[in-house]
Amino acid sequence: MDVLISLDEALQYNRKQTREGYKEYVNPGLASLMAMLDFDKRFVQAKGVEVIDEHGEVYLDFLGGYGALNLGHNPTVILEALKKIAHTPNILQASLNPLAAALAENLARITPGDLKYSFFCNSGTEAVEAALKMARIYSGKRGIIYFSNSFHGKSFGSLSVTGRDKYRLPFGPTLPDCRAVVYDNLEALEDVLEKGDIAAVIVEPIQGEGGIIVPRTGYLKGIRELCDRYQALLVIDEIQTGLGRTGKYFDCQHENVTPDIMCLAKSLGGGVMPIGACIATGKVYKKAYGSVDKCLLHTSTFGGNSMAMAAGIAAVEHIAANGLEKRAKEMGDYALEKLMGIKERYPLVKDIRGRGLMLGIEFHSGEGSLLDRMSRGTVSQLGKEYIGALVAGELLNKYRIITAYTLNNPNVIRFEPPLVVERHQIDYMAESLESIMKANRDTFHMVFSSVKSSVASKLKNR
Repeated sequence: MDVLISLDEALQYNRKQTREGYKEYVNPGLASLMAMLDFDKRFVQAKGVEVIDEHGEVYLDFLGGYGALNLGHNPTVILEALKKIAHTPNILQASLNPLAAALAENLARITPGDLKYSFFCNSGTEAVEAALKMARIYSGKRGIIYFSNSFHGKSFGSLSVTGRDKYRLPFGPTLPDCRAVVYDNLEALEDVLEKGDIAAVIVEPIQGEGGIIVPRTGYLKGIRELCDRYQALLVIDEIQTGLGRTGKYFDCQHENVTPDIMCLAKSLGGGVMPIGACIATGKVYKKAYGSVDKCLLHTSTFGGNSMAMAAGIAAVEHIAANGLEKRAKEMGDYALEKLMGIKERYPLVKDIRGRGLMLGIEFHSGEGSLLDRMSRGTVSQLGKEYIGALVAGELLNKYRIITAYTLNNPNVIRFEPPLVVERHQIDYMAESLESIMKANRDTFHMVFSSVKSSVASKLKNR
């Protein structure tokens, strides 16, 4: 038998060993991409908003695990909760877990309207899978409406309602009867709903991976009214927006909208344990799975395990007790004001948008510039794909600020720091971004210098 790598040995891996391990055994393409952007630093410690690398350099995490770190890195309240249940069975299907019962009751108390019954799983995409199945079994219909530019996950069902071809088409055909509609357009939605056979409409109240797209006021309420009119369920995906991120417990509460099914994950585990939840009204859940012969139609081996449930209880309690949703609004308003000032001063910034501590910065791609015309659109195309990554790379490598672009719109970088972020940390982020913009005020130098060789090669081959 080959000698295996121990945990102690793995903890001592340096940056080169980790990179080589990814290239050989995990994901070679990702290893190359991260190395190219210098994103494969080795971080050895983290607390709150701060992350420390192997050289002792302190970084500020403004990515926040794509919204999973509402409480910050390694929150004491979650780690202490896990210690309390270390002696209990973690997985025991021949019983009912009191921690799952308690977390489900807490979620029923804080979620809007009549949401009551929780199915626990391990991730956001699993929560979406559960929601889609529940909608179909409840309604007896097949059709699912989703929105252009949406992102609901990459497992097969959730991928079928994710609105970017790059992720969906290589695996087609995906689930049948899933129909895309333009986001933030109620007329387009009604055109599909009135044709009938729609089990549910699934929507993000703010499109996260779509580029932090906030719809017009009244849009979510309009979807609710249309779903009621045409007898379709409303599934709201609060996986990224939920649990305080946008200034309310749940973003749908900004318009007092109640879904029939809600999907949660990410920060529900306190940034420590993987956990997802699909929460439905009593009416929907009981018809779907309420009888003895249906109660096991959708299950999960690790869903509802004690460690995940303990983390969930502690996370929900901590957010409520400390008013982190109010803090998200306060700090988000402060950050938005700073970023809007940068937009006014620097033409490279196209738009600033978001709510609470879920903010996006969109950059111009160079479309229409002289070099873009000379390259027959090559510069703007490369800009659309890479400028977000280039800005994120500058923030990381020059200013030690961690962020990333949004998956469906690489022209947008996101700022989603933990809800415990401080004003001085926001100030430093804004000052750092402004320094980058100042250096690239008029020339798109950042894009041009990075793509110069690519452009020259393409022009030569035309």
